[in-house]
Formats: sequence, C-alpha cells, structure tokens
Amino acid sequence: MSHLKPIAIYLPQYHTIPENDEWWQKGFTEWTNVKKSKSYFPGHYQPHVPVNKDYYDLSDNSVLEKQAELAKAYGIEGFCFYHYWFSGHLLLEKPLHNMLDAGKPDMPFCLCWANENWTRTWDGQDKEVLIEQHYSIEDDKKHIDYLMPFFKDERYIKIDNKPVFLMYRTELHPDIMAATELWRNEAKKAGFDDLYLIRVENHLKNMNPAEHGFDAAMEFAPDSGFKGKKVQKNNYPKYLLHKLMHKTGIKKSVHHQNGIYSYASMVNSLINKAERPYKYFRCAFPSWDNSARRKIHATIYLGSEPKIFEKWISHLAKHTREKFPEQEQLLFINAWNEWGEGCHLEPDEEWGTQYLEALKRGIEA
Repeated sequence: MSHLKPIAIYLPQYHTIPENDEWWQKGFTEWTNVKKSKSYFPGHYQPHVPVNKDYYDLSDNSVLEKQAELAKAYGIEGFCFYHYWFSGHLLLEKPLHNMLDAGKPDMPFCLCWANENWTRTWDGQDKEVLIEQHYSIEDDKKHIDYLMPFFKDERYIKIDNKPVFLMYRTELHPDIMAATELWRNEAKKAGFDDLYLIRVENHLKNMNPAEHGFDAAMEFAPDSGFKGKKVQKNNYPKYLLHKLMHKTGIKKSVHHQNGIYSYASMVNSLINKAERPYKYFRCAFPSWDNSARRKIHATIYLGSEPKIFEKWISHLAKHTREKFPEQEQLLFINAWNEWGEGCHLEPDEEWGTQYLEALKRGIEA
C-alpha cells in the first residue's frame, strides 16, 4: 500500500469578483489573459486551450466536483487551494465557501495563504499596489478564527491530528513567530494536537523553517535558482545579431525580452539539487509559460513533454518515500489549473490527459 500523497496546487481565480472588475475589466477572470495569449515564435506553444474549450466558472460547485473526480482517477490525493486574506478582506473565496457549505466534493484539501500584496504585475506595473497586506497579532487571531471551520472539516488534510497550513511568504510577516505561536495555541484549544505549518520556499530560500516557527518547507517549482540552460536560436551568428539589434533598439526580440529555457535541462538541475538539512517537501510542474500574464519578462520553458514529467515524478516519489515517514509523504504538484502560467495538469486540447497519465505512472513506478 502506498502512503504517498500527491497534492496539486489549485488557483481559484475562475469566477468574477467586484475587485477584479474594478482593477482590470468587467468580467475579468484568469481566462481573460489565457484567451489573449499568442505564440511568439515557431515551437512556442500558446495559447493553452482547455479540452472542449471549457472555460468554466468556479462559482458553480459542480465544476469543482468534476475536477476532483478526474484528479482522483489519476492518483491526486488532494488540492492545496490558494487562500487570499487581507486583514479580513477576502478575495476569490467563493469556491472554498461553496465547497465547505455543500460538503462536496469528497476530496482532501488544505489551504495556502498567498500573503503577497496584489500589484499590477500582469501589465508590467509591479509597483502599483491594488490591495496591500497588513499584519498584526489581532489580525492573526481573526485569521485563525476564520480558518477553523476549514480545519474542522473531515476532508481537511491533517498529519497526526494537525491541520496542514501553508504560507507563501513567511518572511513578509514582521512578527511571524508570535503569529505561529498564537495559531498553534488556538488549534490546540479547538481540539487539535497542533498545526502542521509549511512555508513555501520561493523567495527566501535555504532557511530552516523552524526559524519562522514552521515545521517544514515546500519547494516551489520552477525554482528560479535552478533554471537550467537558456534556449538560443539554432543559428548563433544570427542570434548575436538579433541581440545587438535588440539592445540598440533597432528591433526588439522576444528571445531577449523574456527568459526562455529548456524544460529538460531544468528538470535535470532540480533532480540533482542538494539536500536541505530540514524537512523539505518536493514539487514538480508539468509545464510553464507565463507569457499569457506578462507582456515582457515572461519565463518560458520549452520542450516539456509527459515522458520528462513522468521521469521527474518518479524520482520525487522515490525520494519522498525514502525521506519521510508514512504520515508525512506529501508531494506537491504545481499546479492543477494555473492556466495563465501555462502550468496545469488539467487537460488541454494539445495534450489531453497525457500529463495526468504521466503523473499516475510516475507515482506508481
């Protein structure tokens, strides 16, 4: 019997909210950017189109029910939903509330607090803050009170009666140790043995999570420190000419406005990443191309294929089974449905269910 638990990260931005209507345009969802994406050069796979052009609306809980059924069929044990809390102001919470109220789908889940400011990154205005994150111990108490009904749900993922809760950027909280102490105490008052806290290791890396009061770290893939080889044009003299023309402003080149890398090379570099001296859950992604979200400075991985992804999953599954006790064998997949970043296990018209099939084979290898 396998104790490995593959957990797919889940983006809930597929329904309209008043804030996005105001910040972007009326009716904005993640699909808005996805539908506008385009191929920039031969071999650049864009746009990503869901199977049957199913640009679903997550305000309908039956959509999540169908997704959960599909995910479980290919070995995914749970979803990790991004959760947006800004001093009591919630964003994109409707799918989570619908799921909690309906008791459906019958799918294990956990939450990851995406605690960054929201900015206009998607149109290049990174410094324009749309909604800012503020921190206080009083707010930490309100936050844990809000989370408690989720933690008490029988579907919520727990390790030894400890609800698993992730935080995207622990380093942004100025008093994170006090916050974690408060959260743990409140969890114990509610009848849990504790919380199982995981910090996402994306921006601040190589730091023992215990320094922020956390139990473990989660690798965020793609890891910017292990990008692999940059893809260059086959004709190197022409490549250099294009680079010169780009720098002098004669003609801008998509190859020099964006970071374009080899998926296979990146996978190899991550497989050979040095061990961390603390609990570090591994993570893989099927593909990545966030040019749908960014006009320039996108990160694009070329050459992703199910067979390479399968090899990666097989390696990480073996690693996780060897390094972690049965109750802690979590393996994260980024992501179920990050369509705007070209990063999704959810079937598209190009590959169908081939990445899901690769995931299943890799887990079972």
